[in-house]
Amino acid sequence: MPLDLVAIGTLIFAYLLGSVSTAVIVCQLLGLPDPRAEGSNNPGATNVLRLGGKGPAIITLIGDMLKGVIPVLIAKYGLGLSAPWLAGIGFAAFLGHLFPVFFGFQGGKGVATALGILLVLYWPLGLAVIGLWLITFGASRISSLGSIVSFAAAPFICSYMAEPYLIGVTLMSVVLLLRHHSNIRALIRGQERRFGQKKADA
Repeated sequence: MPLDLVAIGTLIFAYLLGSVSTAVIVCQLLGLPDPRAEGSNNPGATNVLRLGGKGPAIITLIGDMLKGVIPVLIAKYGLGLSAPWLAGIGFAAFLGHLFPVFFGFQGGKGVATALGILLVLYWPLGLAVIGLWLITFGASRISSLGSIVSFAAAPFICSYMAEPYLIGVTLMSVVLLLRHHSNIRALIRGQERRFGQKKADA
């Protein structure tokens, strides 16, 4: 089979895998409220933490990261695809998380999946972005601010550390920031709640 067809098939697989909503499945299996309808209404690890505690949140975080890790890992080490294909396959998994075909296209904001993608594309880049998230969150106790700052910086970090992936990382970062538009407005108004308060979004 021609390599381009295999790459396209991997891209489709990445989107479908990304469309598996870890948060919704974990909450259903554990009898927790639907994260799309409770808390911040965001099917992600932070909202699952709010609804069910650390255990379900950790499972959700790992699952969401693996949705980015698995297809890019296959494409990079199993198929040996070029940087543009790797970035495209990662972006497909990211879009699957945001707009899951299996869950009415109502997905999360993509932070954990994006971090998984970055770790496989070039692990020092992924660690740098994770480190910036941790520093920002540690200083502010606002999860969404950590996401906004780290992914606003991600293209600049990528241009220095992993330039072949710059277009893909920039596109993913822009979409992720757009998904945080409500958080950005709340931050500007001083209304974004810190971690541990009843309602926040990340």
